[in-house]
Amino acid sequence: MRFVDLSLLETLQQSLAEQQLTTLTDIQRRALPKLLAGSSVVGVAETGSGKTLTYALPILDRLKRLELAGDATTVVARPRAAIIVPTRELGEQVAKVMKPFTHTTRLRVRSVLGGTDLDVAKKNVAGAFEVLVATPGRLVKLLERRLVHLDDCRFLVFDEADQMLDPGFLADAKRIVAACPDARQLALFSATVSKPVQKLMADLFKGVDVIHSEHAHRVPLTLVTDNREVANGERAPVLKRVLSERVKGGTILFVNTRDQVDAVATLVSELGHRCVVYRGEMDKIERKKNLQAFRDGEVDLLVSTDLAARGLDVEHVGRVVNVHLPKDLDNYLHRVGRTARAGRKGVVVNLVTERDRPLIVQVAALKPDAPKR
Repeated sequence: MRFVDLSLLETLQQSLAEQQLTTLTDIQRRALPKLLAGSSVVGVAETGSGKTLTYALPILDRLKRLELAGDATTVVARPRAAIIVPTRELGEQVAKVMKPFTHTTRLRVRSVLGGTDLDVAKKNVAGAFEVLVATPGRLVKLLERRLVHLDDCRFLVFDEADQMLDPGFLADAKRIVAACPDARQLALFSATVSKPVQKLMADLFKGVDVIHSEHAHRVPLTLVTDNREVANGERAPVLKRVLSERVKGGTILFVNTRDQVDAVATLVSELGHRCVVYRGEMDKIERKKNLQAFRDGEVDLLVSTDLAARGLDVEHVGRVVNVHLPKDLDNYLHRVGRTARAGRKGVVVNLVTERDRPLIVQVAALKPDAPKR
């Protein structure tokens, strides 16, 4: 199926053509027609599968049609669509994906994201606009202060739901849903169906179509898996060999803790390579600057905790290195999903110790036909 086969407004088709987007991904093919028809859906799909466009296009199509029918958004701070995201970085990314389509539709997208000053958030929701991108905690605070209202919200999306790690997220989600009209259209997208996602589906998405992409809960088909043995916990010699190997694009080196980020970054520097770090408990401006340097290709190596595994889309990532493998399969899938996205090729190098073997067995079972190196 192609985008031109969908009943999208001409302005949206124009933007798709300008970006040379023609063929739908699997999750887009399965979910887009249902969303365009007004159905609520739960979409479970691997990272890098085009989930953002899957809900962004139906939102923009529906809201623009209302405007063309003479029902434009005019009331201050009352968006007609809200997209809930787990992190500031993902929120910025979602807004970036939607921006080219707002040029032709003239619809307005505003953001209120964690880590921004409340005065900035208040300014962002001033005036009339159609779409709000928000982290749950920040949105609830604005609702409580009556600085934003969802009583005209027609379309509510929870994106990367399995990465909503705050224990209070379910309560926030219920508060957000309750603030919307009963007739609102709902969508939830997730790479995995973790226990919190199961709870959210049971409480708020009863009777909703659940759509699984063909490769949901699988590693990407275009991913090459390269397992390297680590003897006696000595990762440095293995990592030295890995970094000496040329790869097209940037590399994200994943570890499990903030202390490990600093230790690995120091080791990488000692090995003669330039890198930047990306983790919690660091200055947000510095973290954003580091990510931008990596995005722009100024630095080829990014050392991070699972913070970088949560929905970030950096096109030129050619390799993921699990310097310290995660404890569970869901986190592994999110990490490797930073490469081999949208049909592109990628490599994951796993530094495997004896205690990592149960996870490696699980990974091997996910995709028996996966290319191996």
